[in-house]
Amino acid sequence: MTATDLPAKPYSTASSEAPITSLSTRDSSLDKSFAEIDWQVPWLGHLNQLDYLSNAIAQLGGANAEGFDNAEGSHEAEGSNEAKPKSRPDVIAKVLNEALNQQSEHLQSQLPTTKSTQNNQAHALNFVSQEALSEGEAYESFIGTSGKIPTRDNLHDLFNGSIWLTFPKTKALLNYYHMVEIAQQGIGASRGRVRDTITVFDENGAVLVTSEPRIGKALINFDWQASLIEPRAQWDNPQQLNSQSRAAVYVFGHALLEQLIKPRKPLCAHSIVILVPQDFFALPLSARMVYLDGKIAQYMDKLLSQDNVTPRQLAPLPILGVPHFWAENADMSFYEDNYVFRHGRRQKKK
Repeated sequence: MTATDLPAKPYSTASSEAPITSLSTRDSSLDKSFAEIDWQVPWLGHLNQLDYLSNAIAQLGGANAEGFDNAEGSHEAEGSNEAKPKSRPDVIAKVLNEALNQQSEHLQSQLPTTKSTQNNQAHALNFVSQEALSEGEAYESFIGTSGKIPTRDNLHDLFNGSIWLTFPKTKALLNYYHMVEIAQQGIGASRGRVRDTITVFDENGAVLVTSEPRIGKALINFDWQASLIEPRAQWDNPQQLNSQSRAAVYVFGHALLEQLIKPRKPLCAHSIVILVPQDFFALPLSARMVYLDGKIAQYMDKLLSQDNVTPRQLAPLPILGVPHFWAENADMSFYEDNYVFRHGRRQKKK
């Protein structure tokens, strides 16, 4: 891997002042769980269109918890008895589509697409109501054959959409492998090794990016001292990026992001390690994501094509142990909790 692989021009997300033209508080059917999102936490900082998403959610909730609905699932305008058309996007789908369009306009590029298969062409992505998914139809197959991503008005699907915005190539690749496996194996009680691995990473994944191979190797070997503690000064601070940093973690799993609304020390990601040139850390954050999206897709393509692929090939990482993610881990005693920072199954016997 060479520095010439890196993006030639910086990429920046749309301004936080971008107008939220297609939404109003009358659209809001969001429950109060959305008010619990702290958009300033370090593990959200890498998400594309973060400013727009946070502003849109705040606007829909009246900028505070009192503006959110107590009940979930109401999609009708206040005071209206008219049933919602079946194909009408829900509130979060609207927010994500606006973010997707703003991002495409800013980059002066076409909308990201699904990955084509032998029997199906690529389709531009579009977030739609969950009701667009017919009963009995596989979620992944529906996305792959239409480009439409069924989206509910909940935190889980908001974070899923935010990962589609940030890592569209990787998400499309994972969906592609789901489709291939469904076509070959059908839908049964067991997903199989490939789909199990996809699901674990998609829901709970994280990416350790490092220009220092020893840090990545130490993480895989459950050597917390050599991966998280000793090289702490080399870790990137998400709130103060440093071109001299040698390591960073970016959360990929949308279920993990949802769980991190209420952080708990035992929360553990399933991670992969991506080696990068040192020049990677000189890039603006959003340019890093463009570069990483391609690299993660390549990594997962190689992993998922292996006959013996298994979720056990994803390295456990206690997510609050990532330097600069959690204030308490500045005290080295934080890592002495053997229940969380275990010796692990991959560590060789001495």
